[in-house]
Amino acid sequence: MAEVILKNICKSFGSQVALSDVSLTIPDSSFVVLLGPTGAGKTTTLRLVSGLDKPDSGAILIDGIDAVTQSPAQRNVAMVFQQYSLYPHMSVRENLSFPLKSPILRTPADEIARKVDEVAETLQISHKLDNKATELSGGEMQRVSIGRALVRNPRVYLMDEPLSSLDAKLRSDLRIELKRIQASLGATMLYVTHDQTEAMTMATHVGVLDHGELAQFGTPRDIYEDPASIYVASRLGSPKINILPADLFPGAPAGAASIGLRSEHIRLGEGHEAQAVRVEHLGDQTRLHLKINDLDLTTLTEAHTKIQPGDCLKIALQSPLYFGANGERINS
Repeated sequence: MAEVILKNICKSFGSQVALSDVSLTIPDSSFVVLLGPTGAGKTTTLRLVSGLDKPDSGAILIDGIDAVTQSPAQRNVAMVFQQYSLYPHMSVRENLSFPLKSPILRTPADEIARKVDEVAETLQISHKLDNKATELSGGEMQRVSIGRALVRNPRVYLMDEPLSSLDAKLRSDLRIELKRIQASLGATMLYVTHDQTEAMTMATHVGVLDHGELAQFGTPRDIYEDPASIYVASRLGSPKINILPADLFPGAPAGAASIGLRSEHIRLGEGHEAQAVRVEHLGDQTRLHLKINDLDLTTLTEAHTKIQPGDCLKIALQSPLYFGANGERINS
């Protein structure tokens, strides 16, 4: 596996700035997730690391070697796309073995067979090896697509929202599977998504991108508990963080324009008056939609709460987050 370092990367497409002075280090054997909405620069970053595009300026180092001058094949990286990149006329076995038949790799036939069987076992698709790709379910096709990357043993795995087109149950299953595979292989993985659940559950590190700029980079816990801005705070957490005027509650530090409240920052039973507007029972917990001074507030409470819409209750704050007028974090 390999360490990947991006130094002051800039990339534009005409007048559209895709990445602006982005620097980050993807440690060897780490699972790094790039998180952000459409247009943030996530896929552009993958394409630059893979060699499909070249940066306008800056350096990309893979294991200390300047990769900008190398072709995609020389970089020895593997990319998994959002849509299944399979050959429909081929069997699963043929799809998995295809990358190993490259004249650059020159893999012996017995080694190809061994690797295909090994990857198929890992992805639990051994019983599908002789099926045509068109005979597979969506989840099975994506497993084969991932397998085409795994079978090569590249230095870096690049994944562009590979689970976004799957149903919720399968996404959950494959999240667990991907993390297990990455940990067992000790693989260096750069994974792109707009799904905060994927970032929280799989990543060792998260990079939050905002219109081509790296807003914050750190562990999922760091990003969640110590966000650098309102934008970063809004990327992680369910329900989404509440952003309210700082003067709604006493005790705001100097310069604070907004207060950020996650569910764990809100304690029911004392303090400021609020009214329950809607109560959503989710099985293991209950989501409360509240009004306080005509402002909306969402929090969580225990599953068997007796709170009903229209009830008046009181809330107290516990270690909330504060932000300035420009949206940047202010330490309390």
